[in-house]
Order: sequence, then structure tokens, then C-alpha cells
Amino acid sequence: MEPLVDIRDVSFAYGAVRALTNVSLRLEPGTVGIVGNNGAGKSTLLRILLGLLHPTSGGGTVLGCDVRQSSSQLRGLVGYMPEAHAVVPLLKGVEFVALSGDLYGMPKRDARRRAHEVLNYVGLGELRYRRLDEYSTGNLQRLKLAAALVHDPKLLLLDEPTNGLDPAGRTAMLRTIEDLIAATGKSVILCTHLLADIERICKQVVVMHQGTVARAGTLDALRQHTASRYALRWQGPREPFVAALQAAQVSLDFPPEHAAVPSTEQHALAVVPTGWHTAQFFELAGRSEAVVVELRPEQEDLEQLFFRVTHGN
Repeated sequence: MEPLVDIRDVSFAYGAVRALTNVSLRLEPGTVGIVGNNGAGKSTLLRILLGLLHPTSGGGTVLGCDVRQSSSQLRGLVGYMPEAHAVVPLLKGVEFVALSGDLYGMPKRDARRRAHEVLNYVGLGELRYRRLDEYSTGNLQRLKLAAALVHDPKLLLLDEPTNGLDPAGRTAMLRTIEDLIAATGKSVILCTHLLADIERICKQVVVMHQGTVARAGTLDALRQHTASRYALRWQGPREPFVAALQAAQVSLDFPPEHAAVPSTEQHALAVVPTGWHTAQFFELAGRSEAVVVELRPEQEDLEQLFFRVTHGN
């Protein structure tokens, strides 16, 4: 299967400011989330994938198109939903989406017809003839999604699609994106600072840090190290059980509220050595006159993963 993105040693500089340094990235078709702090290089990478910027060095392909030479071809294959509204206030909704189709290279008649279709799809059919300066923030976000879909692209590149939305609007937008992926099988690259959105939508994750790719892969694969982590809760004596676990090379991390004052119920995050069997928790507890009341694998969420990767932990 042809990769969605395959770039090698891509660097880019704005004058003396280097935004990307030797970025190599191979992504399979599907759903991809890009995360990183401000200044990590996310926006520059998106513009290169769109063909809007050409790398200072390095190269590669998006959907088989050379990122250095195929800007017009890429424009027909990729739909882009920008973070900024970037709309023309005096245009009506259907006119704006049809204009986007023109810019993507569609014949005018086809662009007009598709504009009506995608506005209905995103729930803006009744507002198609309303001027854009009368649209709410939520409706503008849906309008931008319609404009990205008008030419039926293979890849959707969504930059902060839930930006400025209230909780209900955010939920509705995410549901629309999920339904779109399920119905069409389109690939999606989602760039957002809301890590929960990426965790909900995306199977692959790219963590960017200081102009480089710190980690990339499926979320499940990047979490594999957490197979050795358990949330542990027990009742009974604290010190004998803790000593027994530490003697067995189990590392314990206590929440602050339980670190200082002994209690009849204790909580800890336990990191176990290779070859550990969960039955050993119960065996050691029994010898220490403690009772394990909760034991569950502790799965790292995306926020914890991001912090670990970017802080070198």
C-alpha cells in the first residue's frame, strides 16, 4: 500500500530561523494526529504537506506526489481546513464553498453543484444563501469543513477544527468528522492542541518537538511500555507491603495525598520488573497482612505520553 506521507530529511528555515530540522516521517493511510507545543514546527510541516512551502532541503511524497514539484496536483487531492476563518464576509455560504472548488481546480458548474451537496452534509443547507458575516463561530467551522470537502479529496488536513467551539459544538464537530471517516474511508491529518480530540479520532500520532519528530507511530505502539504499570490500592499495613514490593524490584509512586500520612487504604502506581505476574501482588499482600482491593493496568493517555516524550522521561 502506498504511504500517505513519506518524507525524508526535510528541513525548512525562515531566514535565520530554522523551523524544521531533518524531519523524516512515514505515515500509512488512515487517521493521524499531530501534536506539539507552539513553535514545534507543526504549521510549517502542514504547509509543506500541502505544497504551499518547498523544503529548504530533503523531500518526499504525499499521496505519491512530490512535495517539491507537485503543488497543483496536491491541491486536487488534499482538502485543507485552516485554523483561521479566512472567509470573505460578503459572500454567501454556497458562493464561498463554490469558490473553494474553483481554487481546487474544479469546473465551475461542478463546484456549484458540489457546494450544495457538502453544505447539506455538514448541516448548513438552510444557511447556504446567508452572508458569512452572519454566521456563528460554530457555523463558520462547519463552512470551512464543507469547503475542504467540496472537491472530494483523498486526504483531509484539519487544523484546529474545534477551535472556538463550546462543548456541545465541539462534540458535534468531532461526531461529524468521525461519521465522515466511517462513511468515506478518507485519510485525515488532525492538528490540534486538544489532545483528547486526537485520542478520540486518530490511530497514528506524530509528536513534534523543537522542529523535529520526537515520536511517530500508532498510539497503541507508543503506549506499549505501560504494560508494566499498574494502579494498586490496598487496605492494611503500609510499610510491610511496600517493603515487600520494593524487595521484589517493584517501583512505587505514591500520589501526594497519600505520601506522608499512613492510612488504612493506600494508593500507588506500581511499575513491575520483566517477568512479573499479577498473582505476586496478592501473594506479597497476604504475607504482609494487607488486602489488595484494586489492581488494574495503568494505560498512559496522550497527555502523559506527550509530556514523557518532550521532557525526555
